[in-house]
Formats: sequence, C-alpha cells, structure tokens
Amino acid sequence: MASADSRTIQPNALRCCILPQHCLEEALGQDILYERRGHVRLIMIDRVAKMNSMDFAASNEITERFREFDADEDARVAVVTGAGDRAFCAGADLKTYTMNFACSAPHEFRQKFTEGPGFGGITRNLQIDKPIIAAVNGYAVGGGLELALACDIRFCAPHAMFGDQDVNWGFHACDGGLIRLPQIVGMGNAMEMILGGELIDAEHAQRIGLVNRIYSAEILLDETLSYADMLATRAPLAQRFAKNVMMKAADVPFEEALLLESRSFRDLGDTEDLQEGTSAFREKRP
Repeated sequence: MASADSRTIQPNALRCCILPQHCLEEALGQDILYERRGHVRLIMIDRVAKMNSMDFAASNEITERFREFDADEDARVAVVTGAGDRAFCAGADLKTYTMNFACSAPHEFRQKFTEGPGFGGITRNLQIDKPIIAAVNGYAVGGGLELALACDIRFCAPHAMFGDQDVNWGFHACDGGLIRLPQIVGMGNAMEMILGGELIDAEHAQRIGLVNRIYSAEILLDETLSYADMLATRAPLAQRFAKNVMMKAADVPFEEALLLESRSFRDLGDTEDLQEGTSAFREKRP
C-alpha cells in the first residue's frame, strides 16, 4: 500500500483531466472533493503536490465520502479520480502513513486496520453495492492500484501507469491487491505485477483486463461521467442486486453461486423497478 517512489515514477508531460472551477461544489481546499451531479457523485483526491497519495486524514476523509454516497438514496453511481495531470493516486504517503501503519502494535493494527476500513475506504470492510467507476488519469500505484481494483469499472488515459512496487521496499500489498488483482487479471498476470514490482502502461492494462476502456486524457473525465450518467438511468435495485451476486459468487462453489443468482432474481420480482422496466418495454418508452 506504499506510494510511488520519486526515483521510479517520473511526472508525465501529457495533460489529464483537471476538475473545472465550477465543479468545486464541496470541500474546496480539502483533500477530497465531492460533487453531486444528478444521480452521480464525483469523488476526487486533491493532493496534487503529493501525486494524490493519501495520509491518514485523507484516507479517513474519502472513507466518509464513500459512506455518504452509500447512504444517499438519490446517489446511484460514483466516479473516483485524482486531481491534476500526473496521478490517480500514488498510494499511501510514505512519510506519514506507511511505516506508522506497518509498525503499529499487533492488537492496534487488527482493531484499527484489519477490522476497520481499508486504504481509501472501499478496499476492505466497506461493501457498497452501487456502481463505482475509476477514472485513472495517471499513476495508480500501491494503494492507488488497490483503490482502482476496488472499483467495479476502470477507464484510463493513455499515459496511465499501474503497479504495486511494495516488494521494492520489503513488504507487499495489504488492502486487496493480492486478492482482487488475480480475480481481475488472472493469476499469472497478477504474479508478474506483484512479484516483479514493475509498472505497466495503459495498453498492457487493457490487454490483461485491468482497464475496460482507454480515452484521451482531455476527455477521460467527461467520458467517464457520461458513462456514469448512463448507468444512473438503469434500474438501481437490479444493479445493486446483480453486483452483490457477482461479488459474493467469487467466494462460493459454482453450484451455490447459481442458486444465489436465481434467488436474487426472484427477490426482484415484487419490486417497482421490475414493474416499471417491463411496462416501459411494452410501451416502447425509456
């Protein structure tokens, strides 16, 4: 969950998505910006000088924003990104987070971290069934990679770089990187990334299934928000039930997963979402 090392990661000259001035709806001057856009919520890490790495305060702040998103009945989709033109999130702030985190007393570590929210909120012990999309506008490394992995869909700019470099400093990922990465890209690709500690570029990431789409840096955020707007027009309960099944199915035998899917489908049978959806289909309307 370490941040990128300045000796390894160099600033990229390509432009990336910068939040327009009119979008700074909440938390101006804070580490995490939060914007309401209809049924979509934009969550932006705003620590440009630190490559959007997060200290304890920033990680706690984004955790609260995710909790707010989860509790808000009007919020259907979240988009997560980083401010500036260099990084999505460069992981934990090495100077203030990593060693204090790793060297905590065992009982304190278990109570505060193992049993509490993971880095960035959604990496552990904060299950949100609503769709979450990452707009990766630069480096996503260490905890930043783990935050992206905890999102459901990942779009990125051509200059985005992904990796977990923890083995270079004597430890390994601990906020879902060792668990989610093999599920998303396969064991061999995950082993290559984790054990080698090297960065991969956007094309490589798309080839192994780590990212869904690549957009030019200038339009990445707009395209991601447009996609989020589309998702927000779909039946929200169906989305939440489907995501819940897919997440749980990874941890149960195949036959049990099929039963889980069938039961979830029936649970939707008496909902207004299903009645409205089938009525709209019959009447040929949105």
